[in-house]
Amino acid sequence: MESKIKEKIKNLTSQINEHNYAYYVLDQPSLSDAEYDNLFRELESLEKVNPELILPTSPTQRVGHPIKSGFQNYDHEIPMLSLSNAINEQEIVEFNQRINRWLDQSKTSYVAEPKIDGLGVSLIYENGHLIRALTRGDGSSGEDITHNIKTINAIPMILRGKNYPNFLEIRGEIFMLKSDFISLNKVRSQNDEKLFANARNAAAGSVRQLDPQITAKRSLSIFCYELGASKGLDVNTQWDMLSYLKSIGLPVSPLAKKIDSIDSMISYHQDLEHKRESIPYEIDGSVIKVDNYVLRSKLGERARSPRWAIAAKFKSKNAETQIIDIVLQVGRTGVITPVAKIKEVEISGAIISSATLHNQDEIDKKDIRINDFVIVERSGDVIPKITKVLIEKRPKKTQKFAISDFNWPDPDCKIERIDGEAAYRCVNPNCKSRVMGMLEHFCSKNAMNIEGMGPQIVKQLLEANLLESFDDIYRLKFDDLINLERFKDKSVMNLITSINESKKTTFPRFLFALGIPNVGQHISKILDIHCKSSIEHLSTLSLEDLENIDGVGLIVAQSIIDFFNASSNREVIDNCFANGVNINKTIFDNSEKFKDIIFVITGSFKNHNRNEIKEILEKNGGKVSSSVSSKTSFLIVGNNAGSKLKKAQALNVKVVKEAQLEKFIN
Repeated sequence: MESKIKEKIKNLTSQINEHNYAYYVLDQPSLSDAEYDNLFRELESLEKVNPELILPTSPTQRVGHPIKSGFQNYDHEIPMLSLSNAINEQEIVEFNQRINRWLDQSKTSYVAEPKIDGLGVSLIYENGHLIRALTRGDGSSGEDITHNIKTINAIPMILRGKNYPNFLEIRGEIFMLKSDFISLNKVRSQNDEKLFANARNAAAGSVRQLDPQITAKRSLSIFCYELGASKGLDVNTQWDMLSYLKSIGLPVSPLAKKIDSIDSMISYHQDLEHKRESIPYEIDGSVIKVDNYVLRSKLGERARSPRWAIAAKFKSKNAETQIIDIVLQVGRTGVITPVAKIKEVEISGAIISSATLHNQDEIDKKDIRINDFVIVERSGDVIPKITKVLIEKRPKKTQKFAISDFNWPDPDCKIERIDGEAAYRCVNPNCKSRVMGMLEHFCSKNAMNIEGMGPQIVKQLLEANLLESFDDIYRLKFDDLINLERFKDKSVMNLITSINESKKTTFPRFLFALGIPNVGQHISKILDIHCKSSIEHLSTLSLEDLENIDGVGLIVAQSIIDFFNASSNREVIDNCFANGVNINKTIFDNSEKFKDIIFVITGSFKNHNRNEIKEILEKNGGKVSSSVSSKTSFLIVGNNAGSKLKKAQALNVKVVKEAQLEKFIN
């Protein structure tokens, strides 16, 4: 009897998985919804009575248990780079011309696909089994979202057939169908929950749930589009790769097309834009890639994007609406930004309720007034802006808007317009609105990265008089927070934990967090090398010393001098250190050691973090590329090196193994 039940479970599991393949990959359903549901319920019933016979590939095992805490980060074997943009057809033409010029040929074959407005993910299979799924993250590392990815029926937990390598990484885009997005928001509205602004946000929020049962209730889809790292896979073109992915059970875009001329490239883009509204998911452009992998390797990558691909953006969508009010926002440096509050309007699936007006000059140029009817556009389908005032619809008795006439509700805000600048500024560093902007920046992801300390929490703590400056964050205790609205034991402990974790930081992060005008992430890294990770050293440099640092000009230098000349700023920094903030010292600081040397890092490392290796090489003057070419000087190799090691050996590139790494760097 047990053997019959075992065989029945095996057959049902196979049937349901085959149906998922037919439905999601082939777009040819083999069963009706009712038939599918009956099979699924039959399998559930058998497994409930015989739990010891449940197969790991069973579709009932897609929803696991909630994870206990936050998401763990893992390095990408190959960085997930961004794509450079083409904002009009001329730039598509120029992209093609550059490719042909670099390759010294008259014609190149490409593959074009829709640019889906979703969330990039990396799927990692070992011996055909899905073992990990990561978000794109910062491109070098991403968050482990495997528990949620398994809930997506379109993603096979085991690959079809046997034609796959021991290690295979696939890149894809998670998205939500327009119809599923509307249904989700309808349910949230009925439950008095906050609505998602657009389908992309809904998809991104769904895959970052701690509880996979929540994710499972939200219909997510995926198309796979690119090969990441692999070990022993022999595919030579993008077009063949897409066919291969489909053969092993991974869904790819049915709108992908092979093209071989600039005319067909532009025609594809125009046709896609024309059909945009009829496509069941949100797209915001087309992606065009060189088809041949060998040619891609010759073209190589820039620091953040490959030379062999481009994202051609659609023209921005717009809509007519009315300005209800104009409010002023104060940034961390005191810059005043006017923002138009508008009657809500939907553009490209997003609900728009405000649009930046940049500065007084922009307002004057377009003569923007409260109560005006205007055309709002999402620039690059992201940032809302007012492109036109409909003068013919202007109501009577409207008045010109002037920042200088604004009745600012915060009495501490002192607004001035600096000679030679377009912006107005609040010149009082103690203004609460400005302090809030500074605190938000200090806690942000690229600064101290205090998870859970968003704008609403910062505002709440300011209003409760628990925060006045950065150092106050590191004095917060459980008893300070537990009596505040919306704070319970778990949320308080999570915030305290995030604050404590942020204490261990780096010089560039801390310096960037301080919000010194004109000192961004890049300048912070330059100063780290020069100051040897010492804020004290930086504070003692003269204007001349700073100007002599390559990459630091007079304006940046003066900003740094002004900041450290204020005793209140020095006091806040000292208090941060006194309350446990600790800057990890840069281990290697000979910035000329690897000058003009190009490195590639590949494989997984036992005792090192890929980002740390990259940072060390760059701080010593080296350049880290994502692909091996004839220009590569050294390949830094960990486990599962794959095709990059083979290519390096073929090109006689010197290889440094992990066991040799410390000695090599020193």
